[in-house]
Amino acid sequence: MKNLLLVVAIGLASSVTAQNKMTPELLWKLGRVGGMGITKDKKKIVFAVTKPDIDANSSRTKYFTIPIEGGKPTEVEEADTLLPNDKVSPDGQYMLTSEDTLVKKVNATDLYPDLPKANAYVYTSLNYRHWDTWEDGKFSHVFLANHVNGRPADLKDIMPNEPFDCPQKPSGGGEDFIWNPDSKHVLYVTKKSFGTNYAVSTNTDLYEYDISTGKTKNLTESNKGYDIAPAYNSKGELAWLQMKRDGYESDKQDLVVSNGTTSMNLTRSRDEIHVEGFKWADDGKTIFFWAPINGTIQLFSVVYPGLTKMLPVIRQITKGDFDITGVVGQSGDTLVVSRTDMNHAAELYTLNIATGAMKQLTHINDGTYKTLGLCKTERKFVTTTDHKKMLVWVIYPPGFDSSKKYPTLLYCQGGPQVALTQFYSFRWNMQLMASQGYIIVAPCRRGMPGFGTKWNEEVSKDWGGQVMRDYLSAIDAVSKEKFVDTNRRGCVGASFGGFSVFALEGLHQGRFKTFIAHDGIFDFRSMYGTTDELFFENWEKGGAYWEKNNPVAQRSFSQSPSNFVEKWNTPIMIVQGGKDFRVSIEQGQQAFQAAQLKGIKSKFLYLPEENHWVLSAQNAQVWQREFYKWLEETMPAIGEK
Repeated sequence: MKNLLLVVAIGLASSVTAQNKMTPELLWKLGRVGGMGITKDKKKIVFAVTKPDIDANSSRTKYFTIPIEGGKPTEVEEADTLLPNDKVSPDGQYMLTSEDTLVKKVNATDLYPDLPKANAYVYTSLNYRHWDTWEDGKFSHVFLANHVNGRPADLKDIMPNEPFDCPQKPSGGGEDFIWNPDSKHVLYVTKKSFGTNYAVSTNTDLYEYDISTGKTKNLTESNKGYDIAPAYNSKGELAWLQMKRDGYESDKQDLVVSNGTTSMNLTRSRDEIHVEGFKWADDGKTIFFWAPINGTIQLFSVVYPGLTKMLPVIRQITKGDFDITGVVGQSGDTLVVSRTDMNHAAELYTLNIATGAMKQLTHINDGTYKTLGLCKTERKFVTTTDHKKMLVWVIYPPGFDSSKKYPTLLYCQGGPQVALTQFYSFRWNMQLMASQGYIIVAPCRRGMPGFGTKWNEEVSKDWGGQVMRDYLSAIDAVSKEKFVDTNRRGCVGASFGGFSVFALEGLHQGRFKTFIAHDGIFDFRSMYGTTDELFFENWEKGGAYWEKNNPVAQRSFSQSPSNFVEKWNTPIMIVQGGKDFRVSIEQGQQAFQAAQLKGIKSKFLYLPEENHWVLSAQNAQVWQREFYKWLEETMPAIGEK
């Protein structure tokens, strides 16, 4: 009987332990909270909660309101009616919408109406496909209509016959076209380049359309990089985000304001600040913005001094090991913000503007997290080979015991210029990886915003150089700890991180026992010949591979992982999306073929309907299951005394 009770007790303990660990299935049951705005009376926040439905291979969204002072959420049916409609002109006379309209004939059925069953496209320039969609000759345009008596026939295209998109594709939305508070002008964002010129440029501008005259004016013609995310205050002063250099998608992004006569860059003086988003305060003078800083994303404020000669003063409002990912609304001295950390998906918090004190407002996932063992995250500063101090995040399994030895994963971030912060991903999830028994080493290597422009730019045109040494410095430093099992170390990453995996496979000198690369760049020449946004390749490589007299480009292309396959000798899993036009299918195919022909244990996970991400619920589950199955096959996560 005692033995039976002991067996039952052990079984119950095992069951509890299993329930207390984040799993792929549990991760996809979490509610994904998104703040929509503040109600017209400034008393409630409207937010959405989206939950994937794995069985239906889709997701469902519900909408709620919650008092700003806190309380129980109330589900609502028509959330939009509770919020101001920013597509209706302030005077209530007009409304804006966007629709796709045929501008260029590239589809055979448009070119040859007598061949209705033809399936062919005819192109005479680049940008024939973008992100995950082939160009079909249709472009998103902004339309103007009478708000009160408007009918479909009354829609007026303010971009007639122009082969340009607004909203910007692939991810632009309603923020790309807005009203001037005077109700007489529409402001919209687009890149007025077509074809090959579009593919090699980032010169996106802000255009002002005059309703009375029908004329359009370029407000940012002098700036040759990105101009995006425009927003007016009540006085008609315009703020937006700006990058200076054409072709460089990761240039320092600053916050700029114009009063209609002169403009001022409010963040130019702070070299380490790369603004990710902003929102005007209710006073029409202060702007709240969020930006990476030292391995997190924090909230700042800056006051626009207007026509005075005063320099703008930037104040950091929040501090801590978390990310502020957006401002939802303001009520008096209180902001509502979205916040994440490596142990928690996004929830909404109230924030005291003066003190930075925060209080959790929504609690959608609290019940789940209360059942889980959370992961400790630790900052570690590592000296690089060029004697710089590099921040490395180390994430430990729940119940970490320093007397045991743990398998360890080097996580390689994408980008390359994307900050590694306290983010919460539903694919590359630090909590999930660590909860399977792995220590995660996540270095803020060269190319990470939040540590100054020089640090951010030192990855460009040298992908195989210092950034690779940064990775090795990070894993070597953490591996000195007694709890790291140096016989069980792996390396994983996607996009630039996937390239990093391919590169490290050829130079790790026995450090790693396994690799996983998702949509990584394997061969620089074929990448240059197939990727959709050539401006990225031109900037990052310094030119084309055929420019024999360009030493920068020649050095870049010499660093292609495909040049070092003879040194590959370690098991590798390769994941590739079939609709990824940024890093096309041949990259994953070539890497897998090379590994197979060399006799290296390898696996190819092909997702024909996915792009650079994995968006469908069941494919995401396949991704997670194959990811951990591979790690278990090649580097089991079993702690040892």
